[in-house]
Amino acid sequence: MANTAIRVTEGEGVLTIALARPDRLNPFTSAMHAELREVLDRAESDDAIRCVVLTGEGRAFSAGQDLTEDRIRGADGAFDFGARLERDYNPLVERLYAFPKVTIAALNGPTVGAAANIALACDIVVAARSAYLQQAFAKIALVPDAGGTWSLPRIVGAKRALALMLTADQIPADELCRMGLVYKVFDDAAFAAEVAALAKRFASGPALAYRLIKEAARLSERNDLKTQLALEANLQRKAGASEDANEGVTAFREKRAPKYKGR
Repeated sequence: MANTAIRVTEGEGVLTIALARPDRLNPFTSAMHAELREVLDRAESDDAIRCVVLTGEGRAFSAGQDLTEDRIRGADGAFDFGARLERDYNPLVERLYAFPKVTIAALNGPTVGAAANIALACDIVVAARSAYLQQAFAKIALVPDAGGTWSLPRIVGAKRALALMLTADQIPADELCRMGLVYKVFDDAAFAAEVAALAKRFASGPALAYRLIKEAARLSERNDLKTQLALEANLQRKAGASEDANEGVTAFREKRAPKYKGR
């Protein structure tokens, strides 16, 4: 289907998805979710795509859910605020969290509500210096969703996460970096170029190793040490048997840059 709520560009192994409703600060709608599902399906199945970047058009990443969109009613006729989460947000967060290729959330501006937590589901989060993140739910008497109550405590600790959710404060990019919510902050003028360079770096890297690293990191969240050590050994066997590992070692010995094929 033709995309109307997102803009997709592709080149050099990188697929960039830009939330494209800049006049409204790129709020999420049902149509946007449907388009994201389709594009992520294509990105996952296309071996030529090695890295996915999620960003926003204009001056914001996203203002979160479009509160002017018609609300969903339950079987009893009352508004069901959980229905949209179950249909749209929860599958998107789970999809990004488990995505087999490297994903980058590039926060070009304000990142609010559910959009903040969608960004945190990506592997790496980078931000323009003017960007901020806000768990704005309490301001409209709602509960953080899209995985925020799960991801925030794991990243910043329980007490700080609770403060971020209760206060609904705007947290600037530099502070986000200090908290560990953002990997790097780039000056606004250099932001697009820096994101492109980072994405290209992953697109030319060892895709299989990246996938295995992600698998190890995700499973470590519930594994004890003994289980994780055994997992590392098994994943290292897979990585070590790959063409890329042979190329990496050969290139190191020959003092040249490796040329990875992703297998």
